[in-house]
Parts: sequence; C-alpha cells; structure tokens
Amino acid sequence: MYRSNTCGDLRASHINKEVVLSGWVHKVRDKGFVIWIDLRDRYGITQLVLDQDRTTTTLLEKAKELGRETVIQIKGQVIERASKNPNIPTGDIEVLVTELQILNESILPPFTIEDDTDGGEDIRMKYRYLDIRRNPVKDNLIFRHKVTMEVRKYLSDQEFIEVETPYLIKSTPEGARDFVVPSRMNEGQFYALPQSPQTFKQLLMVGGMDKYFQIVKCFRDEDLRADRQPEFTQIDCEMAFVEQEDILNAFEGLTKHLLKEVHGIDSEDFPRMTFDDAMRLYGNDKPDIRFGMEFGELNAVAQHKDFNVFNSAELVVGITVPGGATYTRKEIDKLIDWVRRPQVGAKGMIYVKCNDDGTYKSSVDKFYDQEDLAKWAEVTKAKKGDLICVLSGDTNETRAQLSALRMELAERLGLRKPDEFAPLWVIDFPLLELDEETGAYHAMHHPFTSPKPGQMELLETNPGAVKANAYDLVLNGNEIGGGSIRIHDKDIQATMFKHLGFTPEEAKAQFGFLMDAFQYGAPPHGGIAFGLDRLVSILGGQETIRDFIAFPKNNSGRDVMIDAPATIDDEQLKELRLKLDV
Repeated sequence: MYRSNTCGDLRASHINKEVVLSGWVHKVRDKGFVIWIDLRDRYGITQLVLDQDRTTTTLLEKAKELGRETVIQIKGQVIERASKNPNIPTGDIEVLVTELQILNESILPPFTIEDDTDGGEDIRMKYRYLDIRRNPVKDNLIFRHKVTMEVRKYLSDQEFIEVETPYLIKSTPEGARDFVVPSRMNEGQFYALPQSPQTFKQLLMVGGMDKYFQIVKCFRDEDLRADRQPEFTQIDCEMAFVEQEDILNAFEGLTKHLLKEVHGIDSEDFPRMTFDDAMRLYGNDKPDIRFGMEFGELNAVAQHKDFNVFNSAELVVGITVPGGATYTRKEIDKLIDWVRRPQVGAKGMIYVKCNDDGTYKSSVDKFYDQEDLAKWAEVTKAKKGDLICVLSGDTNETRAQLSALRMELAERLGLRKPDEFAPLWVIDFPLLELDEETGAYHAMHHPFTSPKPGQMELLETNPGAVKANAYDLVLNGNEIGGGSIRIHDKDIQATMFKHLGFTPEEAKAQFGFLMDAFQYGAPPHGGIAFGLDRLVSILGGQETIRDFIAFPKNNSGRDVMIDAPATIDDEQLKELRLKLDV
C-alpha cells in the first residue's frame, strides 16, 4: 500500500493515527535539529516533521538529502501542529515521520512548482507535465472535468444518447482547411479529420436515434490565437422532430444547469436578439451585455453641417463612456491612437465631453453647436459627466472598429467582470453572405442550414435577404454554442447547393451519401454544438482556452513538449507513396 490517505485528507480528528502518505517533495525547511517537509499530491499539502529528539540520525540524514519534486513514501503518526496554518485544510496537523522511502528522485525542475511560478509560458509549455502539478493548471483541469460531467448528467437525464462518430472521414467543405491523413491501403487517397461530426449526426437522426450528443474532438487547420486550437472539443448535439424553440429551450436548460451547479447561480430566461440588432447596437454578432454602451447611430443628426468626414460616411455612430468627461486631452489622444492601430483600422475619432453644467465640448465645435451636440447626447444616451466617442466610415468596418473600442473601454473601466455571467441568444442570421470579390454566396453557417419558414422563395429573387433558421448562444461576449434547424428534404438541399455554386455533379461527389439518406424518410431535425474549451474557460472566469487544456499547442500549432509536428522518415513516405516538395 503506497498510501492510507492523501495529502489533503488529514485533520485534527486524525491525531494519533498511524498513516502512510506518498507524494512529491514540495519544499524542505532544514533547521538542523528539526526538518519540515511539505509533501504534495493532487489533493493538497501535508507538513511532515522530523526532529533529533524523536527521529533516528539515519532518518534525519536521509531527509536532508531530499530535493524538490522527489517522489517519496512515508509512514508516521499524525500529531497536533504547534504553529497552525489556517491557509490550508491540513493546517492543524503534521505527521511525525517514522519511516521514509525514496520512490523516485528528481533533478532540479526548470521552474518552481508554485502557484506564482518563475517559469515563462514557453518553458512551461515545454515541460507541461510539470506545469500540471501547479494548482492553477491542476484546478483548471479538475474544473473542466466537473463541467463535462455535469453536461453528461444533464443530457443523459434528458434522454440524449452519447454516440461516437468516426475520426477518419471524407474531406467536405465546412469553412476551414481540413487536416488530411494519407491512406496506405488506398494509394493516392486521403482521409480528413472532422471539422465537426455534422453529417454524421444528421445521419443518426435519419437512423432514428432522436436525441444524440457527443463530447468530441474536432480539427481545423486555421490560424491560431488565444481562444483557438487546431484540435478542440465540442459538445455536439442533435434532435429529431424539433423546431427552433425546442432547441433553444433544451440548451438554455443545459446552460442554466451549469451556471447553477458550477456557480450556484439561478438564471432568468435568456434574452433574445436578432443578428441585425446585435450588429446595429453592438457592432458584432456576439455582444457582451454585462454592460451597456450601446451604439447610437448619428447619421440623422450629424450629416447636416459642413463636416465632410461625416457627410461622406456611410455610417456615423457613437458610444457613451460613463464618467469619461474627466478624461484629459492626453488620455483622449491615447484612445485616438488606439483606434488608429492597424489591428483596429480607424482613421480617427471625434469626441464630445458632456460637462457637469450641461454644456458640451467637442473636437468639432467649429462645425456643430450646442444644440447639435445635445442631439448626439440624446441618441447615445449620454448624461452629464460622460464622454461620447464617434467613428464614421463604411458601415461594416466602422461597426467592427467601434465594437473593438467598446470592449477596450469596458476592460479599462472594469466592466467585464469574470464572476458575472450574461447569456443571450442571437437569432435570425443571414442564410448566405456575399463574397464581394467573387460575387458568389457562401453559407454563413454551413450548407445544411435551413432557411426560416416561408423564406425559401426568396432564394431565387433576393438570396442575401434570406434569414437562416439558425441561432448562437453567447456568454460574456463569446460565442459558446451555435446551431440551426437543418434541411431534411433532398430537393431543398439540392437547391441550397445550387445557390452555393455547386454543380449537381459536385454536390453528388461531396454529399451524395447524405442526399441518398434523405430519400429514406429523414425527419425534421436540428441541433447545436458548444465549444467545450471556451465554455469551460468562461465559466472558470478566464478568456484563454489553453489554460483549460491538458496539452495545448502554441500559436504556431506546435506541441513543443513532444516536438510535433515533425518530419517522418523516408521509409514511411515510401510506404505511403508520398513525395515531398518543400
């Protein structure tokens, strides 16, 4: 028996008990006549004590040799701790060591295994197995486990069945590049790793499974950032004989369950917002509604004077910064420099200070009088003491720029509180989006998304006006889930492929298996997929999914711990009949 208890178990009630503990040496404090050792495992830390009055010389000398992270086993008696530590659960006791065995020695770690470590991100990624021993990483992984188990419990209680789908599939266009796998047994042919199990879960509905879910790895070969990995995990779900309202109710229920079980929060019904309103009020389709600062469109009250910057703009739009009238000119200039950065791309920013005496001071005073600026304040809901920030230009670009400024200001003002949760549904997305360079339409979600009821005819006359029977679940400014009611009729699916530029032959080659299945009584169905990594990180009060993944890739898609991706030897290339041209 390596241990009778873990290093987080022992309390005052265990005093005088003989115990066996195993773990890593976290810290050694040697005072000569007495040695204290902090022994650590996944469950906590227990202080061990050896002293010259109660411990043999041989055992004391052995303890003096222990280095950090050495794995040991001890036997001893639980005793009351003379100097108690209220900061840890085991702080009332210590273990008087009577036997000590070194199970495995450790060389000096490249960084300290502490909550506040001296290791930078690169070195910790290289030695991730050591980083996992630190409480912040360990606790994140345990938190992920808890969330995942609650997802499984909720869906299972709602009669969803977990079904595994294949990883080696056919390459189909889903919006990102596929990772491909050469087939040794089928010369010159390749599998693709799934970007999602989309077609398989629809086939499960054709197969009569009715309610499906899967916590599944998905793969997309795209550029990375803090909240994106080449391999990620989805909570993938599908239901048969449902309409949009059924899906929203089911998965609003899942999200409420998680907020309740994880944080003890009882949630009200989630608000719903159309895509058009989200873009108009917040400049993006995943608005953070923990705070206000809604957009106010100023065209009607700003394009009547001799100010060509506004007169030539497609959109003039502003937001109110609460209390911002106290900003100095230097602080405002820094904001203007911020929006001019290439990452944001604005040409400049107009501002209006709403003074406490009811007057206004702006950067365009020579073009607009007090009455004009009062109308701006009315549109942007600015009060005395506030600051109005105004951008102008092309509608889509300007909205994106002001959205970025809104989020930056909220961060500076402390309005994005990680312990507050503000979910909402965004609905009524466009079905198609136009590529202005090619003039071709692309599916905003994927080619299996159904149009809203009654809008199928618009595909022929005004494709850009068609709304999708699709929905996203947004939490704290992040899309955590998205889905749609699917097309389940073969003819409608063929029409959709036509409008997306597929010839009948191309549609047959890519999706013939799905079209064939629809001939055998496909039920109405729809579903949703949650990004588990992102969901867990937001529930955990953080924005970076990497912190909640055991072995993540870096921003170049590399696993620096195992040095992957890597070259393969010539014999493997020959066996796969591959020739490199690099």
